[in-house]
Amino acid sequence: MAESEKENGKNLSEFIQKKLMENRTVFICGEVTQELAQEVSMRLLILKSLSDEPITIFLNSQGGHVESGDTIHDMIKYINVPVKMIATGWVASAGTTIFLSVPKECRYSLPNTRFMIHQPSGGVRGGASDIVIEAEEILRIRKRVEALISAATGQPLEKVSQDMERDHWMDTKEALDYGIISKVITVCDEVKDC
Repeated sequence: MAESEKENGKNLSEFIQKKLMENRTVFICGEVTQELAQEVSMRLLILKSLSDEPITIFLNSQGGHVESGDTIHDMIKYINVPVKMIATGWVASAGTTIFLSVPKECRYSLPNTRFMIHQPSGGVRGGASDIVIEAEEILRIRKRVEALISAATGQPLEKVSQDMERDHWMDTKEALDYGIISKVITVCDEVKDC
């Protein structure tokens, strides 16, 4: 790639990021990692420092690191600014935890989005004692996530626990019935202030 093409690409990326910040819009796309949590947290804190006007987040994530999802979830609540969450593509696992950080009336979905909840998993190695400790921690995380989903959706805790036994996929109609989203939208004019 020629140096001028790289420069043009960098300039375009900077232009896009500037416009997104001006419009108070954040994209959360891809795997939920520590790096993503840091980037999203910094953007949210900057937007909060600039104004208390609403922020719009577009979310498309297969999930990932549980604690990174928790960081983004907690930061969205921490900034104490109205946030409109719009799901697109898929919202799964830790992505669902992030999505449920805003009040139900602020949770929207584009029509072809899929949602998934499931129990956390881990890749445990080491001695038997360490494996036992890790298993106990995974169970504690699971109970916390079950309670979070139950509180955010209005579903009974027992139902959420049962649904999380395996990958539980939902289309937008099912996610609407479950209480994950408040409305399926097709155009931006359908998003209301929260």
